[in-house]
Amino acid sequence: MPVTLPNESPEYRSARNALLAAEADLRSQIENVAKLRRNLPKGGAVPSDYVFRTEKGETAPMSTLFGSHDTLAIYSLMYGPTADAPCPMCSAFLDGLNGQIAHISQKISLAIVAQNTAEKLVELKSRMGWSELSLFSAKGTDYQRDYLAETQDGSQLPILNIFQRGNDGIRHFWSSELFFEPSDWHPRHVDSAWSLWNILDFTPGGRGEFFPSLR
Repeated sequence: MPVTLPNESPEYRSARNALLAAEADLRSQIENVAKLRRNLPKGGAVPSDYVFRTEKGETAPMSTLFGSHDTLAIYSLMYGPTADAPCPMCSAFLDGLNGQIAHISQKISLAIVAQNTAEKLVELKSRMGWSELSLFSAKGTDYQRDYLAETQDGSQLPILNIFQRGNDGIRHFWSSELFFEPSDWHPRHVDSAWSLWNILDFTPGGRGEFFPSLR
């Protein structure tokens, strides 16, 4: 449907229509990529039922994190055992997810893991106001190393992994491997789930050099 807006110039409308065509192409490409993702063959079987620790310090095997769903998303928060504070970028991402849990959890399960103690995660959750997020300690497991969230030297990486549970057990489905591909600015590996950047991309100044600070 053709549209116009108050007092716009012919030059603006011409440029906007060209942008609109590009936006429509991008919409189609996003769906094409999503279809490719949905049609991935079965991923590798999870090598271990990793035993995480809950915020109460209780054991929580990975298999229990699915709850009633057959799909589990795990985001690895960069907050290692020697860190004084969590990664501000990860934290900004989780700020957004915290408000969406009621909707997300109707379709899939979501868990946040970090290579830190349950006690430290409880304190962090309270300080950040992440009332809806479920945080788990991955200390003592190989999960972070196995699923791209920890380097050989112990550095933490912000990776999102998706797992499926079926008759043949738990299998990996997808990982935000775009993180490891060259980029001029930022990996943008989870940007499609990150409202901050999507809103800024609508604005005249775009993202610029902005980076969120830790609240």
